[in-house]
Amino acid sequence: MQTNNLQFDSKLPKVETTIFTTVGNLARKHDAIDLSQGFPNFKADQELMQLVAQAMQDGHNQYAPMPGYFGLREVISQKMDSLHGAYYHPESEITITVGATQAIFTAITAFINQGDEVIVLKPAYDCYEPAIELNGGIPIHLELKAPEYAVDWVAFKALLTSKTKMVVINTPHNPSGLIFSKADMLQLQALLRDTDIILISDEVYEHIIFDGAEHESVARFEDLASRSFICASFGKTFHVTGWKMGYCAAPGPLMKEFRKVHQFNVFSVDHPTQRAMAKYLQHKNHYTDLNAFYQQKRDFFLKGVTSSKFLFKPTMGTYFQLLDYSQITDEADEDFAKRLIIDYKIASIPISSFNVDNRDDKVLRFCFAKKAETLTKALTVLNRL
Repeated sequence: MQTNNLQFDSKLPKVETTIFTTVGNLARKHDAIDLSQGFPNFKADQELMQLVAQAMQDGHNQYAPMPGYFGLREVISQKMDSLHGAYYHPESEITITVGATQAIFTAITAFINQGDEVIVLKPAYDCYEPAIELNGGIPIHLELKAPEYAVDWVAFKALLTSKTKMVVINTPHNPSGLIFSKADMLQLQALLRDTDIILISDEVYEHIIFDGAEHESVARFEDLASRSFICASFGKTFHVTGWKMGYCAAPGPLMKEFRKVHQFNVFSVDHPTQRAMAKYLQHKNHYTDLNAFYQQKRDFFLKGVTSSKFLFKPTMGTYFQLLDYSQITDEADEDFAKRLIIDYKIASIPISSFNVDNRDDKVLRFCFAKKAETLTKALTVLNRL
């Protein structure tokens, strides 16, 4: 189509094609084993798919209520109460969303104005900062240092100013696999107490925690919960990332503002899938068994790279594992990741893409949410390096 040479200013002038798209395209071009993007390559539970089909057959094919099907919101409320001892009213404090990314975008849009500062812990998933900038906000970075990626709470406190409107956290943390401990949450709670700062807690990997640890949701901490949006993902939990369905929980006054944006952003979410999720979630083992399921995959992957030249600290949560390649090459991580795809047919994500000023720690992120045969092929390649 011809252009008429319109003149305009980009609202996101620094945003280019994401590293996920770049790596994914290169992996497909070279037919590489893809351990880059965070999605499983095995099938979801047949029971869940049958429930969706049944909901369609039952006629649930028109708009769901704007906040989501009440039966699903009700079972989410029960789940959060059971797991965290926190009651969120299904009518006014839970909204079904098009995945966690939409929930995060909507919460930021509802509250961030021109010049507001938002603290983001880096490395960070790449959807936070564009949403902040689109709404005129200013991302303020706290860099987490490899290989521990622990939060320096003294440094965090120094970033808090009168302009701080919001903080975004992610636990379990993508890409590092860090989980926030109870002590971390108490530190955060103490620092935000007596402020009007809003917290977004990205908890999409809430049910993928290893080695007997617990997910310390902000819902467990009274003052944090009173100022927080908790964003979660059914796609991550139930191996159906393409369904793009999640939820957001927050106190009534915050959720009221959230829904003002939500109703004009997406209005409502896929109806038959909501009906299916409402029934599927009634069986707790569908999410409580995930820790063991993914720990088996993590342990299989780590056992396989133990004899390689890679260095690692076992991930504490998520289905990602960071591997330090500094004993193999001194190449920049983006260059090494590209060479692995082209020459060795295996795809990963370079972590510099998530860091402030593309800091390069010689670390790549691998997704182990894959079939055993896929992981076995990948491990054969990694041990050749």
